[in-house]
Amino acid sequence: MQNKAPLSKRGAAPFSAFERSIAWRYLRAKRAEGGASLITTISFIGIMLAVAVMIIVMSVMSGYRDKIFDILMGTQGHIYVYTSQLEPEQIEPLRQRLAGVPGVVSARSMVAGQAAATSNQGGDANLAIVLGLKPDALRNTPLIVEKLQGGSLESFGEGRNGGNEIVIGAAMARNFGVDVGDDLKLLSFSSSNITPFGSTPRSKLYRIGAIFEIGHAEFDGTFAYMPLEQAMVFFSRDNTPDYVEIRVEDPFDTLPMRLDLAEAAGVSIMMDDWKDKNRSYATALKVERMMMRMILLLIISIAAMNIISGLVMLVKNKGRDIAILRTMGASRSSAMRIFIMAGAAIGGFGTLAGLVLGILFVIFIDPIQDGIQSVFAIFNPGERLFDAQVYDLARLPAKLEWGEIAIIAGFGFAMSILVTLPPSWRASRLDPVEALRYE
Repeated sequence: MQNKAPLSKRGAAPFSAFERSIAWRYLRAKRAEGGASLITTISFIGIMLAVAVMIIVMSVMSGYRDKIFDILMGTQGHIYVYTSQLEPEQIEPLRQRLAGVPGVVSARSMVAGQAAATSNQGGDANLAIVLGLKPDALRNTPLIVEKLQGGSLESFGEGRNGGNEIVIGAAMARNFGVDVGDDLKLLSFSSSNITPFGSTPRSKLYRIGAIFEIGHAEFDGTFAYMPLEQAMVFFSRDNTPDYVEIRVEDPFDTLPMRLDLAEAAGVSIMMDDWKDKNRSYATALKVERMMMRMILLLIISIAAMNIISGLVMLVKNKGRDIAILRTMGASRSSAMRIFIMAGAAIGGFGTLAGLVLGILFVIFIDPIQDGIQSVFAIFNPGERLFDAQVYDLARLPAKLEWGEIAIIAGFGFAMSILVTLPPSWRASRLDPVEALRYE
């Protein structure tokens, strides 16, 4: 009868059906039959959880990074051209020239200042970062328009010197207990009023015209928008904006645009971009991501080490079987491949199960987060497990990056094969005579 597995002078062909069937039989063997099922199960679960945890953590970090950048790109400019050294009559022609540069989406004059915010409704005084811009520019800011929780922007900018209507974040509104239509008092740090008793900080009551909630604690709690003309009066800018804020088509490649803008300006200008303003923040996210990836890869490596324990026990329990296979003509390399396949199967199926578990967790992270919050609320009424004041974001974002998942899967499977080499080598070196001496 012809064998199904092709044979050579050295025995079965590498990774033949014969070797695969033996490896699979060893994996299914019960402990009473000389198997190591408990350790095998532990190894499988360890690999599965390690891979799943790495996918979940890296996806949450990717989602957090993208969410932060979306907020930065949606509320701040990409390039800033400073205009404080220019004459007022030079600024608008400069803005128009910059707006005409290919690749520029928008160019708008802005004022930025800090103020202390207080309210008669209560709440502690709060630092407010006030941004002054033209009404049309605010209405063309999608992240603000789409995130309005109350009020509207229809009357923003109406009145003398731009009017006295402002737009604030929801966290600031909650802090002061105010709503649309209420007043908020701002005190300027950079301008003052002269009184008979000396110089006092300039202050003014503003009506809240709209409230936005982006979902980021810093922006919702400190940012306020004011009409450009009113901001220049309030901060004593002498009819001169602080800078021209420019948005470009590709905010991650601003260097060529900065060169084009400098050439089109026609006057000597100073500029920087969002990378300069947020360099420490972006660097911290990058370093944190890199270190977290290294730590989680180490966790996968540690989980894969359990495969060694299982294979060592399996080789010890199957010493007699190995000896018989060797006496029947199986080569040393064939015995080694059998145990490599056994260990690789544990790691491979564990990695696959971890991929499925991790991907499903990321896909359904919102209902999972809601479920955890519901359980947490039972034991801690009135508290939130995922507090925006602690985590900066109201929800934990997650984004699947298939390139990252491929790296995780490849590393998990590679480690599963690598850790099988020592016990498999030991099995291939087993002397059949010694193994069968006392049988």
